Amino acid sequence: MGGTNGLLLLPLEGESWPPGEHSFDSRPLFPGVLPDWVNNHAAQAVIGALLVMFFWWWMSRNLKTVPTRKQFFGETLYGLVRNSIARDILGHDFRRYLPFLLALFSFILVNNLFGQFFVFMFPTFSKIGYAWGLALCAWLLYNVAGIRKWGLLGYLKQATLPAGVPKFLWILIIPLEFLSNIIVRPLTLGLRLFANLFAGHLVIMVFVVGGTMLLTTTQPLQGFPIPLLQTAGVVSLLFSFAIFALELLVGSIQAYIFTVLTAQYVASAISDDH
Repeated sequence: MGGTNGLLLLPLEGESWPPGEHSFDSRPLFPGVLPDWVNNHAAQAVIGALLVMFFWWWMSRNLKTVPTRKQFFGETLYGLVRNSIARDILGHDFRRYLPFLLALFSFILVNNLFGQFFVFMFPTFSKIGYAWGLALCAWLLYNVAGIRKWGLLGYLKQATLPAGVPKFLWILIIPLEFLSNIIVRPLTLGLRLFANLFAGHLVIMVFVVGGTMLLTTTQPLQGFPIPLLQTAGVVSLLFSFAIFALELLVGSIQAYIFTVLTAQYVASAISDDH
């Protein structure tokens, strides 16, 4: 990012100052050589996937009966997904879906943390296409799981007709349940992830960019003297660190929530009672 007086605070926010809606635009890595979808945000997603694969490969090496600190950390993270999400929600069928849920949680978490890393400074899922891409994967998983267990017609009945509904309500309930379970679920799943990451990044930009502009101001603004404006800029930049910490928490929570909801949708698709 270009900065005022050479001050660089947001490395990947683009070349123009001040940042704005263009700060969320993807930039082709090799314009005119490769397609435009080969861009900085696609590269982030690929790097995130590679980091997840390397992390779990590294964690699975040289396991010991008495765990080392590295092994303890990996087992704690693995146990969070295995026990608190997969086993508790899916029951005895959890092992079949555990690899997907673990990869899903890890991938979302890493890409959310990119918003706090100075090299990237941009959470991948603040681009809604990536969030809906993951939601599509979750949609395929729970629908395929349901069809595999019940068959296509049996699953559609399971998903759209709750037990005990009187026949005269079927004409109302079936379309509503189909819309809710088949259409709306992936949309809201992706939108929830996107909205939280987008909003968080936007708030960080407001404090960092606003603080930088106030700190580097060279003339009074609206009657406020320069020392007061610069003091406000320092306060804004200091407060941005608290926002970064909050986003760290939000990114972790959103990875957990997305994985929990995916597991719940799978459980609903394969459960005996809708």
